[in-house]
Amino acid sequence: MSTSAARGEAEHGPVASRTSARPALMLTVATVGFVVTFWAWALLSPLGATLREQLNLSSFQQSLLVAVPVVVGSLGRIPVGALTDRLGARRMFPVMALLTVLPVLYLGHLASSLAAYLVGGFFLGLGGTTFAIGVPFVNSWYPPARRGLALGIFGVGMGGTALSSFTTVQLAEALGPSFPFDLVAVVLVVYSVVAWLLLRDRPDRPVPAGTMGNRLRATLRLPATMQLSFLYAVAFGGFVAFSVYLPTYLVSAYHLDKSDAALRTAGFVLLAVAMRPVGGWLSDRFDPVPVLLAAFGATTLLAVLAAFQFPLLPVETVVFLAMAAALGAGTGAVFALVARMVPAERVGAVTGVVGAAGGLGGFFPPLVMGLVYGLTGSYFVGFLLLAATAAGAGVVSGTAVRRRAALAH
Repeated sequence: MSTSAARGEAEHGPVASRTSARPALMLTVATVGFVVTFWAWALLSPLGATLREQLNLSSFQQSLLVAVPVVVGSLGRIPVGALTDRLGARRMFPVMALLTVLPVLYLGHLASSLAAYLVGGFFLGLGGTTFAIGVPFVNSWYPPARRGLALGIFGVGMGGTALSSFTTVQLAEALGPSFPFDLVAVVLVVYSVVAWLLLRDRPDRPVPAGTMGNRLRATLRLPATMQLSFLYAVAFGGFVAFSVYLPTYLVSAYHLDKSDAALRTAGFVLLAVAMRPVGGWLSDRFDPVPVLLAAFGATTLLAVLAAFQFPLLPVETVVFLAMAAALGAGTGAVFALVARMVPAERVGAVTGVVGAAGGLGGFFPPLVMGLVYGLTGSYFVGFLLLAATAAGAGVVSGTAVRRRAALAH
């Protein structure tokens, strides 16, 4: 037996050595699925301003229309993660992709009122649940020393939201309002077929026993679940919050036009997405806790600097790009910790809860920033609150999480 084969059996057993050629393909197919389902999940957000004019919506109604898929997609990760532990990703990925086709076509062809769009947006949230399918799947195919990078690469799939931002409005204007929805529906159907043909769950993956309710209760009782949920709510929630609110901030604070603000926000999103696998790789190489300490420490300092709103826009641009890099690396490090701190048979359930916390964490900062600005006419206090939250996450990382990670390792 070769040295590499012996190492494979030492890490995963005989079954793994017979399937050693598959991990890269499994990671690729899962990441593509994450991209296309998140592309679908984010279809309504770029059309918010257009739908506001067409349906004569108030600002609150527009916000509600955009928020419903995100909230449903975030909370839906909890049951979907638990189902993935039981049924496997080979079933769950194609099924969720096909189910997402229905609201996509409904929104593209049948929705014509606020109520109809809210119903369609509710079911469009199914596309946002696939994060909780891919993480346990990728985790099972890679040895502990490589899981951080693998999960970080899978996390790049969140760039599907940027794909929607870049293409939805342009395609709707050039080829008709239903075309983006038709295109995404076709892509989802093609992907579901490809996923069914190519995806394979590890034959030796652990399958949890008991009902889904009992397993979810057991998951919530795990100390690691709450700790990692808080860290991900800060890291990923910060990314989501800025991707949503940064255009508003740049327009109001620096009087940029909307297209310029949107392009700068796109740069923030792309850098954060690119840094996610870097955070995973650094976690494999140096340990996730120091990576989190650096990420949250940098975010704390940068939030304080942003609070002073430098009159020179290039300085503020550097501050926000550096914050994007820190938050992106932090998201990769959190899921490197999930792979280390959580038993393999519970990774899906824990991922669902942690992923939900991250998605929901993105909604509070914009609300706080808007409230603070409305009361004070300044973003100073809002950024200081962000700095305090990031500092708190750093403290949790360096104390409770460090201790629990050491025990698990």
